[in-house]
Amino acid sequence: MSIAPLPAPVFARLARLSPAPDGLTLLRSALHARRLLLLKALLVRVHRHRTSVEPVALDRFERSWELLERVERRHPAVVRDVLDYPTTGAWLAGALAEPAGPVFDRLLGHLDNLAITAALRGGGPLDLTVETPDGLLSLPGVGRLRVAADRVRVSAGGRAVRFHPDGARHAAPAVLTLTGRRRGVLTGRGPGWRAVRPLPRSAARLDDLDPYRVPSGAGGGTVVTAADPADTDHAAWSATWRAAQDLLGRTDPGRAAEVARGVRVVVPVVPRGPRHLGVTLSAAPGAVLTSLPAEGQGMAETLVHELHHSKLATLHELVPLYGPGRDAVHQVGWRSDPRPIAGVLHGAYAHLALADLWRRAVTAEGVPTAWRTAAGQQFDDIHDQVGVALRILLESDELTVKGREFVQQMRLHHASLGATPLVAG
Repeated sequence: MSIAPLPAPVFARLARLSPAPDGLTLLRSALHARRLLLLKALLVRVHRHRTSVEPVALDRFERSWELLERVERRHPAVVRDVLDYPTTGAWLAGALAEPAGPVFDRLLGHLDNLAITAALRGGGPLDLTVETPDGLLSLPGVGRLRVAADRVRVSAGGRAVRFHPDGARHAAPAVLTLTGRRRGVLTGRGPGWRAVRPLPRSAARLDDLDPYRVPSGAGGGTVVTAADPADTDHAAWSATWRAAQDLLGRTDPGRAAEVARGVRVVVPVVPRGPRHLGVTLSAAPGAVLTSLPAEGQGMAETLVHELHHSKLATLHELVPLYGPGRDAVHQVGWRSDPRPIAGVLHGAYAHLALADLWRRAVTAEGVPTAWRTAAGQQFDDIHDQVGVALRILLESDELTVKGREFVQQMRLHHASLGATPLVAG
């Protein structure tokens, strides 16, 4: 799949943090194109080195691939949604990086989960038996089934889907019901079933179940650990999400709409020390890995910050902004450890988005006084720090031509934020 070249006005608006829908739409197209490319790369690798893949794993992979192709012919939007789900990117990155062997063979088995999810959401008839390693069957973006069996028969007809654990003839099956006419949605009940919960007033989901929500090594130098689903306080997460949406809507309606469209998944993680933790994975744009902030203000800032990491990661895959990593590192104001040029650019972009948000919070109506005051103070600090980072970037020879153009547009937006005196109160 190919997409149209990136129009210069859209590129400039992305650099200047515009929440205009055309930027996010283009980035979504770029993300999907890359997902298809990576999936095809995995298929090519499996076929070229099929003798190194365990025969049962190879058969499962090829069966799942055929199932995905059948569903796509009838329900392309459903298959696209499953492939573009953030954790699918994390799985693909892990599989492509894994050398041949038992771990790679197990990773291939996740295509079963993707194909079954797409088939069930598409509403077509289905009758097949799948492996359930560790007694778990994961349906990305939908939920997870725990069974006391190594295999489960999945049978679907009409609006009902049944999961029959192999060898447990008398056990009551988990039953899911397909709802939604345009875009298949699965809701269910039954023993061992746990659903991925939706977040209020949005299409985003709170995913504390997907096996690839926090891959091994996630977070780079930051230790990131997935929160235990048993510890997830869904009511607290929903309340904090709702408060963040309300706050963003009062502060910057355009940014609130962008967050609602751009954030697909929130993944609960274990906090690191007293401070709350937020992380984005370059392989999984659209997912925000975060500990639960104390209030809506913290969630709003985290969503804006991490969404801009996602946007930049996707844009860089479409239009390279910097060259391969070098040994040079640079000191920035928001980190104690020196950062490579990629880290400087990512940090400057995400913190410029926060500066933009705080600038608006100072003058917006209906913003809590405590946040208005804090926003003014934070704006002053981060505006200066981003200014220093932009100088580092423009003095570097590691940016591409498009990267330099991008940073120059960022600098124009940065200058505009400080052009009008802040009115605190």
